[in-house]
Amino acid sequence: MSQSLRTLHGPLSVRRQTQPLAGAARPPGDKSISHRALLLNALAVGRARVTGLLEGEDVLAMAAALRALGAGVAREDGPDGPVWTVDGVGLHGWHEPADVLDMGNSGTAARLLAGAIAGARITAFMTGDASLRKRPMARVIDPLSRMGARFVARAGGRLPLAIQGALEVAPLDYASPVASAQVKSAILLAGLAAPGLTVVTEPAMSRDHTERMLARMGAEIVSGPGPDGGWRVALAGQPELTAIDIDVPADPSSAAFPMVAAVITPGSDVRLDHVGLNPARAGLIETLLEMGARIEILNRRESGGEPVGDLRVRGSALTGVVVPAARAASMIDEYPILAVAAATASGVTHMPGIHELRVKETDRIAAMAKGLAAAGVAVEEAPDALTVTGAASVRGGVTVSAELDHRIAMSFLALGLIAEQPIVIDDAAPIATSFPSFIGLMEGLGVTFEAAS
Repeated sequence: MSQSLRTLHGPLSVRRQTQPLAGAARPPGDKSISHRALLLNALAVGRARVTGLLEGEDVLAMAAALRALGAGVAREDGPDGPVWTVDGVGLHGWHEPADVLDMGNSGTAARLLAGAIAGARITAFMTGDASLRKRPMARVIDPLSRMGARFVARAGGRLPLAIQGALEVAPLDYASPVASAQVKSAILLAGLAAPGLTVVTEPAMSRDHTERMLARMGAEIVSGPGPDGGWRVALAGQPELTAIDIDVPADPSSAAFPMVAAVITPGSDVRLDHVGLNPARAGLIETLLEMGARIEILNRRESGGEPVGDLRVRGSALTGVVVPAARAASMIDEYPILAVAAATASGVTHMPGIHELRVKETDRIAAMAKGLAAAGVAVEEAPDALTVTGAASVRGGVTVSAELDHRIAMSFLALGLIAEQPIVIDDAAPIATSFPSFIGLMEGLGVTFEAAS
């Protein structure tokens, strides 16, 4: 299939895989790092070159918003692929946008940008698509309001949202009720403009891309275990950030889909190159290894302040496990595709401590439970857990609603590789938000897609 995901809408399925997956591929750039590479450089002074940027719809929405705020963000074709340049304007160089900022489907872009605007002494208005307008923003509105910003939002803090940045940002010592990199980063971004120390304590360490990047840019930032448990990050406000060049590693959350597809397809042997191995993102690999997956990490190295490596992934016989709840923060986006792996494993896989999945692009616990059950997989849903009992074969023969969620769509396409009858997703369009090259990459490994009616 040659049709681009940028224009592909409607139902899609994959043909049951009769041959092993084989070959090598580099998954698209890390979405979390791509957002931050643009946003933090826009708050810095100087010009930055960014390579390997994810050119999905979520990141393009961030780029458009930063242009509207006065930063220079441009793309050009280089000999080794696209190069993005960011001309930063400093912490107080943004201007008020002439129009509403449309963040599309991206909760990361909306929450991080809200934090930056909260410290920018401007007023801006923000909206998003139907899915994003349902997602909770109160978790960032509440602490940012304590720092002096003002907000007007719909009930529950939902978009559309009006943001009036604080004239004088107050530093904050905040104990977050959830381990969320989005909440932590929003507070730290507002704290850049505050005199004194801004501190965020989380119940567990969430992904630390913001901290790593700010440190490289010259900020004074320290993180480590908190005095009463959890994870503590402290940022000294009002630094002068210097723009930095960034080579974005491949996204482990995107690599998860071809990785699990190879694991569950007998005889497969696939290499995934330049994949980010940040410890705060490595939970899925750790879990799959515990289940018996044959995954080797080759050529470990560092790129742009982040650990990376190449993954060799082979078809494997899996066994169900209990995934520690404490691991959830390091793999929160990977539970849908982990549930697919669990459907093929021997025994029971129990995934507790994942209530955060209820407030993603859709309720991912409910969406996975509904789709798996319809496909003939034994599954139990709890308020903060999912339990999957694997089987020797998956019946399939069902159309699954992706519910405007890219990870739900890709997960059920992966399950279709080994189902006895086709599994159809109702709309492939959401995949473009995070993985616009998904079809091409998977076809290169031997997968055949079919447009469904």
